[in-house]
Amino acid sequence: MNLLKSQYDLIKYTREQLFSFCEQLNHDDYVKEIEGFGWGSIRNLHAHVAECYQSWLGEFGLKKNITPVNPMSVSDVNGMRKVFKEIDNLVYNFIDEFEGEYEYKLTGQVPWQEDNEDLSVIWLFTHTTTHEFHHKGQIVSMARQLGYIPSDTDLLTPTDMKNLS
Repeated sequence: MNLLKSQYDLIKYTREQLFSFCEQLNHDDYVKEIEGFGWGSIRNLHAHVAECYQSWLGEFGLKKNITPVNPMSVSDVNGMRKVFKEIDNLVYNFIDEFEGEYEYKLTGQVPWQEDNEDLSVIWLFTHTTTHEFHHKGQIVSMARQLGYIPSDTDLLTPTDMKNLS
């Protein structure tokens, strides 16, 4: 069993809960710019989360040249699901590449710094996944401001866990 893959599978499960909730939103609300939130809309925030995985795991970690997701090219939740299928492949590729080398340091350029940075595999994985959960909370808050009552997108019950096996 690969611990990081198991962890990421749980993250994908909670992401799907959020996507299922977002399917209940009026399309205009999914793309509506909401004042007071970085990235503007729920759709744009989803795209930002995907871009974080692309940037940190793909570009910094795997040294791939990746074109960041353009939120304007994603029209709805199903389109965003497709984007995240690609992200899933990227994450699993990253995990496979550095299997068991979680403290291994990768060196690379961070856009807002002059000097290169040395970051461990576990730091990169943890940063991208916690970043997703941070923004998932913002998405739920945005939906509340739009008048929706979100389902629980975080809790994995014992029954949920059995269903994942």
